[in-house]
Amino acid sequence: MGSINPQRGTRGGANIVGGGIGEGPGPDIMAAATLDGNKVMSSDGEHVGKISDIMLDVRNGRIAYAVLSEGGFLGMGSNLHAIPWSALTLDTDEKCFVVDIAAQRLKDDPGFDKDHWPTMADAKWGMSMHTYYNREPYWSATHEVVENDPAIRPSEH
Repeated sequence: MGSINPQRGTRGGANIVGGGIGEGPGPDIMAAATLDGNKVMSSDGEHVGKISDIMLDVRNGRIAYAVLSEGGFLGMGSNLHAIPWSALTLDTDEKCFVVDIAAQRLKDDPGFDKDHWPTMADAKWGMSMHTYYNREPYWSATHEVVENDPAIRPSEH
C-alpha cells in the first residue's frame, strides 16, 4: 500500500494495519466524517466505545485528539475521553480503531461530559493527557519534524 508519509511513526499520526480497503480514497487519507462512529477496541481486546469527534488544531493544521464516547445510550450519559491521535491504530480488516491502552486504564481516566469540555488548547491539560496515554504531545512532534527536516525548516538567511 502506498503512503504519503512513509515514516508514519515519526510524525505522531495514527498507525494503519490490515489490508482492508473500504469505499473512497482511504486508508492513508480519509475524510474525518468517515471515521466518526467507528468502534474503538482496547489493547486487551475490549470494545470501549466509538469515535465521536476528531479535534483539529486549526493553527497548526494537525489532528489534536480523537474523542472517544464511552457508555451511555444514544449519546445520553456517555463519558468522553480525549485520546492522542498517535495512541490509535486504524485496523482496516476489522474496520475499527485500537487504542494503545488497557480497557480498565481507559475506564479509570475520569474523562469529561458533553457539557463540560476541557480547555483542549491548554498545554498543561494536553501534557497530562498525553502522559496518561504515554505519548509525546503532538505539538512536540511537529516542532521536532520542522527542526529536523530541511525541506520544512525555513531557510536561514
